[in-house]
Amino acid sequence: MNHPQVARNSTRRVFATLAATLAFTGLGALCAFPSAAHADALDNIAKSGTVRIGVFEDYPPFGSIGPDMKPMGYDIDVANLIGKALNAKVELVQVTGDNRMAYLADHKADMLLSVGQTPEREKVIDFSQPYAPYYLAVFGPKTLPVKNAADLAGKSISVARGTLEDLSVTKIAPPTANIKRFDDPNGAISAFLSGQVQLMVVGNDVGATILARHPANDPEQKFSLFSSPDHVGLNKNEPRLKQKVDETIAKARKDGTMNAISQKWLRAPLPADL
Repeated sequence: MNHPQVARNSTRRVFATLAATLAFTGLGALCAFPSAAHADALDNIAKSGTVRIGVFEDYPPFGSIGPDMKPMGYDIDVANLIGKALNAKVELVQVTGDNRMAYLADHKADMLLSVGQTPEREKVIDFSQPYAPYYLAVFGPKTLPVKNAADLAGKSISVARGTLEDLSVTKIAPPTANIKRFDDPNGAISAFLSGQVQLMVVGNDVGATILARHPANDPEQKFSLFSSPDHVGLNKNEPRLKQKVDETIAKARKDGTMNAISQKWLRAPLPADL
């Protein structure tokens, strides 16, 4: 059965066709985390004046290379927010799904962004409070009134066959919903954009990119199906650094900064239940 990482991995195939390759979380090198004592990370950051933050640069809208050849995205803004709170220069460390856990374990990065929390990872790293939403959602044109699962009755919906998107919408859709399954996410998205179906189910990251690139289709997010928010991943036994990161996120959520980042990159407000 699929799980959050399956849905996120599917976004890599989506943006390969949409001209923005995605990468997301991996469990690589989970067993590589050392248990030996080491210097306090927060002290090291203060002494060096630099905080090294692992980010994806091929995962829009969370991280990608902009027209000026500089990293941009939701995670880049959050990284700068954390750097400011730590009074440190931000050094963005480009990582991949395969190497980023090893980078954290080997102290090549002080923390990682866009980390989904799983029982396996909880054994080897610590997590901040969530700072960004990741969820599956139903998207469709603004002119189509759909607010909940009941409204899917009689509607055509595209999904990639056998994915978490497929399983999630199949579970809640009324019997009269017409779920059209495609071999891959690109097919499901193309069917929606070409008008073959009325609705589609994708991750909010993919949805945000589609909203930005296809305004003529006038799409919007209707409602969410499954949530697995993003956290900052940190090495274990770093309570002072974790506390500082948590305080930074909490303050940004309270004063509206994090909501502004969500509106800017995901074209949606920060969920109240994040």
